[in-house]
Amino acid sequence: MQFPSPNLFEEHQSLFTDIGQLADKNKLEIYLIGGFVRDIFLQRDSKDIDIVVIGKGIDFARKVATHLKDVKFSFFENFGTAQIIYKDLIIEFVGARKESYQRDSRKPFVEEGTLLDDQERRDLTINAMGISLNAGTFGQLIDPFNGLQDMDAQIIRTPMDPDKTFSDDPLRMMRAIRFASQLGFKIEEATFDGIVRNKERISIISQERITDELNKIILSPMPSIGFEYLFDTGLLHLIFPEMTALYGVETKNGLSHKDNFYHTLQVLDNLAMLSKDLWLRWAAILHDIAKPATKRFEQGVGWTFHGHEDRGSRMVKPIFTKLKLPLNEKMKFVEKLVLLHLRPIVLSSEKVTDSAVRRLMMEVGEDIDALMLLCKSDITSKNEKKVERIKKNFSLVEIKIKDVAEKDYLRNWQPPVSGNDIINTFEITDKHHIGILKTEAKQAILDGIVEDNFEAAMNFVRQKAAELGIREKLKI
Repeated sequence: MQFPSPNLFEEHQSLFTDIGQLADKNKLEIYLIGGFVRDIFLQRDSKDIDIVVIGKGIDFARKVATHLKDVKFSFFENFGTAQIIYKDLIIEFVGARKESYQRDSRKPFVEEGTLLDDQERRDLTINAMGISLNAGTFGQLIDPFNGLQDMDAQIIRTPMDPDKTFSDDPLRMMRAIRFASQLGFKIEEATFDGIVRNKERISIISQERITDELNKIILSPMPSIGFEYLFDTGLLHLIFPEMTALYGVETKNGLSHKDNFYHTLQVLDNLAMLSKDLWLRWAAILHDIAKPATKRFEQGVGWTFHGHEDRGSRMVKPIFTKLKLPLNEKMKFVEKLVLLHLRPIVLSSEKVTDSAVRRLMMEVGEDIDALMLLCKSDITSKNEKKVERIKKNFSLVEIKIKDVAEKDYLRNWQPPVSGNDIINTFEITDKHHIGILKTEAKQAILDGIVEDNFEAAMNFVRQKAAELGIREKLKI
């Protein structure tokens, strides 16, 4: 098989040859399988290697661990898997198996199977490809469901009937959407329809596993792809109804408000281009979460959402609790940003004073940069002139914050020579001279005349003291 170059297979070829030869000695068929094979063709880096053994996966993994030496070995008898940590690689071994499921559980009945049985139970065609490691067929791609073709076409598809794939393990619906979001692929029609038909089955999946997939969608390059699939299939209505409540436009007396669901997705995508921080992205998702609850129509004004930032901040903890997200400083960070997300925009529409900026900086603290990224991402409108005007005003706030921060830093910064150093070094008869010498040293350092260290500053102070006729104390 001709792989793209450079590629992961070539990078680890000597290791794969070694493991393949050991399998041949033990008369076993073994194959690379799953995500590592997919990433070879996508030319993505990967340190997680899955190997399927036609036979006892744990027994063969023990032999590999003994052969390689200097590894960490662990196994999980209940799951029939073993893990070897070798250098910077995590190598998982599993015996080829076929699975059958009961309707009310995602825990399968497992029995030994063929390579094809193992590939059939995989979630997606792009994750069902195998590469032989045995000498006679080394490097041969086994792709019974045309995963390579689907990658070329940028399609997400299940290897078997989607109803069976998703009903057996409903988490695969989230995974299909997650890979579509991460890779920018399209979910093909039959697979999409299978998610729609089986969406209610998500109820048998633990919240932790659902949230883990949701976080991976949020961290994808363009999260809106995943959220639109979640919404269109109906899964989002089941796992995160607070977000779906943002959807829709209401019109009264000819006045409409924006669709806050799609606005939120745009803010999230904007932020994704600026930051990879998961919790900042959660702040983007939740910044307008209370708009449905605070929506009012006022005659002569139009639609208002007064207090949505305060109420939204108070909704963060219940949402985090339900989704099994951490209730620690990460949650408090999201609460803070949701509460304050309007403040910089409000400042940009007013005369920006030092005191107003200083109040904001005091309230936000070290999270000021994160808040500004969120607010910058929140500048959205179909009216391009309006966007440009707001961005221009917003940039003035950014400049003002920088200026105030620099002024406050300079005001609070002290030179490396202290008042006590001056008292202990010189014969001071006029206490005003202490302040004069400190101020002269401070200004000289700020002007770049003197280096910012004790020795340079003290030499400068000695020079100024001499000019003022101040003598040094005699050293005893």
